[in-house]
Amino acid sequence: LQIVVTILNVNDNSPVFQELSLSRAVPEDTKVNAVIVARESLSASDADLDTIFYELTTTVVGTDGYFAIRGLNNPEIYLQKALDYEKFNLTTLVLYARDRPQGSTEVTHTATATIEIVIEQADTKPPWFLPCTFVDTARSVCISSPYAGRVNMGEMSREPLSLEPGPIYAIDPDYMIKEKVVYSIVGGNTENVFSVDANSGNLTMNKAATAPGSYLLQVMATQVNNIQKYAVVSVEIKVINKSDYPPHFETRIYNGTVAVGLAPGSFVYQAGDPAKPLMITAMDEDFPDV
Repeated sequence: LQIVVTILNVNDNSPVFQELSLSRAVPEDTKVNAVIVARESLSASDADLDTIFYELTTTVVGTDGYFAIRGLNNPEIYLQKALDYEKFNLTTLVLYARDRPQGSTEVTHTATATIEIVIEQADTKPPWFLPCTFVDTARSVCISSPYAGRVNMGEMSREPLSLEPGPIYAIDPDYMIKEKVVYSIVGGNTENVFSVDANSGNLTMNKAATAPGSYLLQVMATQVNNIQKYAVVSVEIKVINKSDYPPHFETRIYNGTVAVGLAPGSFVYQAGDPAKPLMITAMDEDFPDV
């Protein structure tokens, strides 16, 4: 008697990942759609030879939507949205492997693998002149104010010029990189009156300014490692006549007189001489003709 016995496969095994935990470092400037973890590293096996269904989630609030898998049966993880180091630099993904589709009423076995993603800051931002004001909540754009200073006409200062709101200073905002910044004057330096120290940003004079007015300098800060990463700020230097003396009133006390009931806008007259309006005058020895 020949008896044929057929063994029916029962779903009694769970999917198994090659590795239960993985870690990947991802540069901030990684292109969207780039592969983060290859399929070969994430595919699960099943002794029952079932089709595996995958699902990817994140455990860190605010980091969902950045990473995704290629499909229900393809666990390859790719970048779905551009990264920003200022928003987050670490997240943890959980990959689920099931031997039945999600929502199935059949007996389902599930395995999980954890993928830690570390975001590495990239050189994505140009220099910022300080002080500056952030214009977005992510603190990724900072707008600086113009610098301003004064020099005396006909005099050449031997010291770095004093500026408001402070000395010329720029940084690389990619603070994990902190690339060196150098300075140069790229506009407004008529007759080459001024120069800027490439390393410190100190503004000095090459010669005296000979005419009143203003110089509107354009100072550029450039990253040493990449000349395409730069920023430009305005520096207004006003040329003024030198002032050695403070102004002073011609007398310390002025006496005037008014009549009761005068309308607003009426003259105040000199005390003792009601025919002459009261005049308050000052003098300055620096400007004897004014």
